[in-house]
Parts: sequence; C-alpha cells; structure tokens
Amino acid sequence: MAGLLAGLSCGVSVAQTPFPSAGVGQFSTFQNLGLPNSQLLTIHADRLFTESAYGKRVARETEARSAVLMAENRRIEAELRAEELDLAERRSTMEPDAFRALATAFDQKVQETRRTQEAKFLEITTARDDARRAFRQTSIPILEQIMTETGAAAILEQSTVLLSADAIDVTELAISRVDAILGDGTVSDEAEAARP
Repeated sequence: MAGLLAGLSCGVSVAQTPFPSAGVGQFSTFQNLGLPNSQLLTIHADRLFTESAYGKRVARETEARSAVLMAENRRIEAELRAEELDLAERRSTMEPDAFRALATAFDQKVQETRRTQEAKFLEITTARDDARRAFRQTSIPILEQIMTETGAAAILEQSTVLLSADAIDVTELAISRVDAILGDGTVSDEAEAARP
C-alpha cells in the first residue's frame, strides 16, 4: 500500500513539475498564453462533449426526436387501448373461434408495434452515440495541438486521476478551441454524410 501511495504521489509531483529543460522564458511564455506548463494534463471528457456547442446541438436533436417518439407512443397506446376495449365489448356477441382469431391478430399487432417503436428508440440512441464517437475522433487533433503547445506528454481523463492540480485541467481551454474550430458540428456531420 505504501508503495502504491508513493507511486501516486510521484505521479502528482510529475503533473505539477515543469519540464526540466524548460527555461524561464518558456515558462513565462506558457503563462502569457494561459496554458499550463506540465508534462501531464487532465480533461473532463464528458464536459468537453456536453458543454461544447457540438454536444449541445446533439442533445437538442436527441431531445427533439425523443419528444416526437414519446408523443407518437402515447397516441399509439391510446389507439390500442380503444381497440382493446372495442374487442372486449364485442366478445359477448361473437363466436369463440372468431373472437379468438381477432384477439390473436390484435396481440400480434401490439407486439409488432412494440418492436417498431423500440427500433425507433434504438435509432435515436444509436445516432446520439455515433455523434459522440464522431466528436471524439474530430476533437483529437485539437487536443493534440494543446499537447504540442504545452509540451505535455499525455492528457488524462480527470475522473481516473486520484489527485491533481486545477492548473493542469484543460477542459475549458479544449471546449473553447473545439467551439472555435468545430462549431456545433453540423458542417463536419454533413461532410461525413456526403462521403461516398
């Protein structure tokens, strides 16, 4: 346990230590640019997506499509309930075999409707997840540029880091860069869709 803690403290120390080769001039340059001077940087990947213009646009689109699907589900449910009540009322006036055939057909209709609506929901969630993956891939060069500018060797996911200085968190910087370069992502998404 002591060895593990020693290793962790060493990692934290590295994250807060300037490059051994960095001179006073380089340190001053980093400060003037508002960039951290560290071999390790951290980022909140979820925030990078959800707080970016790209992520907000994806969230709006997902919510809009989900709202349409929910309204459709409510309408279909009301129609099926009415059909079920009508079938129940007609039961006493029908031959058992005839009623059984209608009841079976109704059950099949309900199951098919459920499968159709579940497929629509899956389509929405898949589109959201695909957009998130596309964002991650598209934002990698931007994060690499931040690494180059700061001289960092790695960017770590903040949630996996036990302890770190706030100064090495580049989430806000990354969001501003992503917004400036990608905007809300509509152009890159359209270009991707236009590929043969």
